[in-house]
Amino acid sequence: MAEATTPVATPSRSQRLWGRLQLLARPRTREPLPVRIDRRRVYVLPSGFGLFFSAVVGAMLLGALNYNNNPALLLAFVLAAAIHNSLVRAHLNISGTALAAVHAEPVHAGSTMRLRCVFESEGSRLRPGLQLEGLPAFELRPGQREEACLDLPTHRRGWLPVPRLRLATRYPLGLAVAWCWFWPEQRLLVYPAPETHAPPLPADAGEGRRSRRDPLGSELHHLRDYRPGDPLRQIAWKSSARNDRLLVREYESTRGSEVVLDWHALEGLPVEARIRRLTRWVLEAERAGTRYLLLLPARSVGPSHGPEHRHACLRALALMPDG
Repeated sequence: MAEATTPVATPSRSQRLWGRLQLLARPRTREPLPVRIDRRRVYVLPSGFGLFFSAVVGAMLLGALNYNNNPALLLAFVLAAAIHNSLVRAHLNISGTALAAVHAEPVHAGSTMRLRCVFESEGSRLRPGLQLEGLPAFELRPGQREEACLDLPTHRRGWLPVPRLRLATRYPLGLAVAWCWFWPEQRLLVYPAPETHAPPLPADAGEGRRSRRDPLGSELHHLRDYRPGDPLRQIAWKSSARNDRLLVREYESTRGSEVVLDWHALEGLPVEARIRRLTRWVLEAERAGTRYLLLLPARSVGPSHGPEHRHACLRALALMPDG
């Protein structure tokens, strides 16, 4: 049965135009972090409210000139100065900020990735009213770092480039908006989406095997001579007294066999279907606490278990070539 596909939204003409205009702004290529913003990378324009306010001030100025009203002229000039100072203050508020780092935990394709952006401020200026991509405003204090989180949608496995990030401010009066762009060169890892209704894990290969020299084991294996550094609690005092020498207990533990997750055992399935099934099996084996070995066409991962092994397996599956 063919799987249902989610239609991809086609960007509108205004969105495509806005995307082209973004490419004209600095930076025009990806850049390594940290990125510091200077005055040449800050863009300032009146906001919508600022344009309306400017039109009102202009009308006041024309009326004052027409009627030769000095107090009205003075008020109009004061309001015009406020507009000008808003432009300058908005520019100064964002100039001197820096994007120190971006990081995100890997997620499965189709989930939302939480991108964490760490900002810092140069100098002794307090910078309130900063907004990353329209998120709630935050402020940067001198000598401190502030983290802003952005949700990114994921659609496919593999590397996800960090998009262009827009940092803006309308401080102090909302009459002007100043913004700048960050375009980090970092990439984020997206795990494959697991199969929804996958068959159970492959059966274990054979019976459990015993592992010697396991201090956490439960069954006694044999006695041996004491070596410097052996724990005192493992010394067999009665046997040592009978043999007139120190003897140390060695234990053994029973471990289950590894589960083999073999790429070649899934012949007949498309490449992406194999990846999704192996992803589901990795998650199931990890949840069950079973040691597992992942066999791929060009490499093998394991056998082991734990968060690091899980990440290594999912990373290898995420970076498999497209089918």
